[in-house]
Amino acid sequence: MLVEQIWTGNALRNFNYLVACPETGEALAIDPLEFDRCLAVANDRGYTITQILNTHEHRDHIGGNSGMVKATGAKLIAHKNAKNRIRNIDRGVGASDVIKVGKTVEFECLDTPGHTMSHICLLSHTDQPALFSGDTLFNAGAGNCHNGGHPEELYETFENQLSKLDDDTLIYPGHDYLVNNLQFTLDREPDNDDARDMLTRLANHDPANAPVTTLADERRINTFFRLDSSGVIATLTREFPEIGDAPNARTVFLKLRELRNSW
Repeated sequence: MLVEQIWTGNALRNFNYLVACPETGEALAIDPLEFDRCLAVANDRGYTITQILNTHEHRDHIGGNSGMVKATGAKLIAHKNAKNRIRNIDRGVGASDVIKVGKTVEFECLDTPGHTMSHICLLSHTDQPALFSGDTLFNAGAGNCHNGGHPEELYETFENQLSKLDDDTLIYPGHDYLVNNLQFTLDREPDNDDARDMLTRLANHDPANAPVTTLADERRINTFFRLDSSGVIATLTREFPEIGDAPNARTVFLKLRELRNSW
């Protein structure tokens, strides 16, 4: 599996992706907002884009669909419940559906509500697993729920799906928010040395050559995976004394998401 992470350089800090089969050169474009950049990379690498996957329906993820389809004739794939919000879907998918790219690349669709209620993450069935997580999971952070989502659903997605993935799963998110997310982790858990070390190393990183974290990294640096951390709970109870000294994981997650909304 060949992965190209394409930095858009826009104000929203989007990443677009091409995932190609090394045998055939067929490629899947994931959320190709800057379709012209994606096409340029595909042309340079000798890829043929045959499919497009929208992780969800927000404009900064679907805005390049028409241009990409016009240029390539690629088939558009999205969540089956997004048909009234994403135009001209060729294939609607849901949990456990499979997307194949060329001869060697296979993805499992994960139905991951929370950021929106029609959100798909893609999990590769490869020796080195990878998750294309859209706006559900970011490096060191979690998606917001402002525009068509729900924090309770996001918690369920983290608890019942993302937390169960293998430690070596590579994380490819829809945006570069790494520095802000690490700063939030340290605001909530000041003694998190792993987050502090990463922030020190990567505070001035070039998003065009962004680091790729694993799920094992996320368990150490992402406060939304650290719901039983005594440090996280201690700072949280100072903000929300009504939750008591031993809040459950759901309460911790929801309060963290509430804080992150205005942080």
